[in-house]
Amino acid sequence: MLSRLVFLLAVMPFGAVAAGCPGIGPADRLPSVAQDGPIFCNHAYAVQVSPETRDPIWSAEHLTRASVRAATALHGRDDFHPDDRLPMAARATLADYKRSGWSRGHMTPSGDMPDPKARAETYALSNIVPQSARLNSGAWDHIEHAVRQQALRDGEIYVVTGPAFREDRGTIGIDDVRVPSSVWKAAYDPAANAIGVIVCKNTTHPTCDQVDLAALYRVTGIDPFPGAPSSARTHRLSIAAWTKETTR
Repeated sequence: MLSRLVFLLAVMPFGAVAAGCPGIGPADRLPSVAQDGPIFCNHAYAVQVSPETRDPIWSAEHLTRASVRAATALHGRDDFHPDDRLPMAARATLADYKRSGWSRGHMTPSGDMPDPKARAETYALSNIVPQSARLNSGAWDHIEHAVRQQALRDGEIYVVTGPAFREDRGTIGIDDVRVPSSVWKAAYDPAANAIGVIVCKNTTHPTCDQVDLAALYRVTGIDPFPGAPSSARTHRLSIAAWTKETTR
């Protein structure tokens, strides 16, 4: 059944709003994007992958107070691995990242996952982009922590993360995995009835800025929360705590 669901989602027409992967998106609706690519429903997150760039298009999760507490109690890492649900010609490999000068940057963070199985799934390269080491271990790590704190404080938060390719940064490896010019994270907080978006430049001297949904859509063509109420879409979530210490 899951394989059939993934196939159906992969051939949806441009701009269609994906259903499936229950519990991941508000009103069980996944991000809407005018781009083809298979969608995989994992244990605690969903991801749509671009066969063209061999990067995730978006990666979505639903954090709750309970899931974050469970994640905090977990320790250790897992092993990065190619996603064998993708054809060989459409997947990134470990060799692509070797001596590339780029870190393997999670879109849905391993630190958000509530159990070992879910955490292991985030290490699939379908959830990874080439990311600046300084961004990966600095500002981006701080933002991921801040999102978890928001979920603990307000009870739940829906999160979508992805790359943007506004500027050409080239590719890595024999599989030509495309390097994003920036990475972004969007969050819908039902308690605040608001949405926040932050975009970080994928450089050795990263800066991060809050933008609105319209700006994100102009650059990526993605609506991260088609299931959120219209009132939330016009109410900007205050994310000052996210951006603290992220600009350099």
